[in-house]
Amino acid sequence: MPLNLQTVPETSVSLFAPFFVCVLALVLDHRLGEPGRLHPVVGFGRWVTMVEKRLNTAPDEARRSLLGGALAMLLLTLPFVCLAIWVSVALDGWLLILAQAIALWLALSLHGLAEHGRAVVEPLHTGDIERAREQVSRIVSRQASALDERGVAAAATESMLENGADAVFASLFWFLVAGIPGLVMHRMVNTLDAMWGYRTPRFLYFGRAAARLDDVMGWVPARLTALTYTLLGDRKLAWWCWRNQAPLWDSPNAGPVMAAGAGALDVRLGGPSPYPDGIKQRPVLGGARDASPASVESAIRLVQHGVGLWLGVWLAVTTLVFVGVCG
Repeated sequence: MPLNLQTVPETSVSLFAPFFVCVLALVLDHRLGEPGRLHPVVGFGRWVTMVEKRLNTAPDEARRSLLGGALAMLLLTLPFVCLAIWVSVALDGWLLILAQAIALWLALSLHGLAEHGRAVVEPLHTGDIERAREQVSRIVSRQASALDERGVAAAATESMLENGADAVFASLFWFLVAGIPGLVMHRMVNTLDAMWGYRTPRFLYFGRAAARLDDVMGWVPARLTALTYTLLGDRKLAWWCWRNQAPLWDSPNAGPVMAAGAGALDVRLGGPSPYPDGIKQRPVLGGARDASPASVESAIRLVQHGVGLWLGVWLAVTTLVFVGVCG
């Protein structure tokens, strides 16, 4: 079948547009980092707090609290998803590519992830444990004041691996699968789970709908992230940890990510950790080496190299499809 040269530019733009968007978003993330006070996730979080205070009025009544949480989730997400759908339909060509790139940049946190991790590494290198505890308390919920140097490094390493899945790979996945609407929906549901997904009396029922939807939306991205970590690290150990240690973790999505990541880096993570309400006994993950500033840096590089792998695979698949369509 002869090649129709008139259709090549249009076909190439439509097929390669998602790749261009990802590259542009990552360039924006690298050059500009995260927006400051005008970050939409921060603004969304304030609205979440306001809605929760109005609707979570009976946390002890299971049915009412469950319904209130589900209603709050719909009220918070549907307007933005509808707006994202409108943008996707109303714009086309390079305007749509630019809008998608900006949306993905705002959802990604690759640059911010590295910044937060290195803010912990620097005081650890200089022996300033108090400063390291202060910095790690910004990215984890455990009681940082009770952590020693190894505990601080382990907490930061875990944060890099888990947030790499939630804020980087899941954002890329949902953009590639469902464009801006999928990206927006996942980011908001993930934020709701982060704010409401606690097993406390106030959020035990109210946050359940958001937590379950976050589990569903994160299932595939988490396993693709675990596979990415496995391919880029100690493959044999990462695979063993994924298969044997991940089922012991209390989160169905964090388990594979954390176990595969710890195995890929051959570092020991998990175990007992201090939280404001006491010591939480968690399964031990990974290999035999203690966490250290080097393991935090290695986790950052693992996420960064993983993004490169995803882009390379997507470009290769798109090129093969393009050759098949145009050839």
